Amino acid sequence: MNILLAEDQAMVRGALAALLSMEPDFHVTEAVDGDHALQLLRQQTFDVLLSDIEMPGRSGLELAQWLQQQQTRTRIIIITTFGRAGYIRRAIDMGVSGFLLKDAPSSELIQAIYRVMEGKRVIDGELAMTALGEVDPLSDKERRALRLAAEGKSTSDIATTLCLSEGTVRNYLSEAIAKLNAANRVDAARIARQKGWL
Repeated sequence: MNILLAEDQAMVRGALAALLSMEPDFHVTEAVDGDHALQLLRQQTFDVLLSDIEMPGRSGLELAQWLQQQQTRTRIIIITTFGRAGYIRRAIDMGVSGFLLKDAPSSELIQAIYRVMEGKRVIDGELAMTALGEVDPLSDKERRALRLAAEGKSTSDIATTLCLSEGTVRNYLSEAIAKLNAANRVDAARIARQKGWL
């Protein structure tokens, strides 16, 4: 079974890779961040993508969205420190097969991979119930603009990055601020990140 492990923290990635490699059925390829993972996904086929959410470059959810658009057979399991409702809701909407917290026992991770390969979904029950309670109000375009704003980029930098006009970027940011009842773009990014929507 070919597994792509996308995790930006070297120590965590090394520990997970060592753990997974102990399973005779698993062949693990490591990606140091979301962009590296996407590069590998474009080059070869994997049975499972095991990915963190928050990474430099593309997030784990953006990788899941890309795989969904490609209509691949790759199963996706998100492993994260953050059990935020917005993350889980978005992950479920993107067809993610598993959602585990990093503090779960290692045996649970191995078991989850096998269950996901059988076509089952593995999402912590308590987390799933939490996710059903909140709806993410942001559009993908608002989310992308807000994420770049949170990185300290100016309106013109965001416009260049997203290939949009500055006016359009201002509109996206204004919409996001209004939807989140935020004081400004920084406050909006903070709220969205807290909820797991960013």
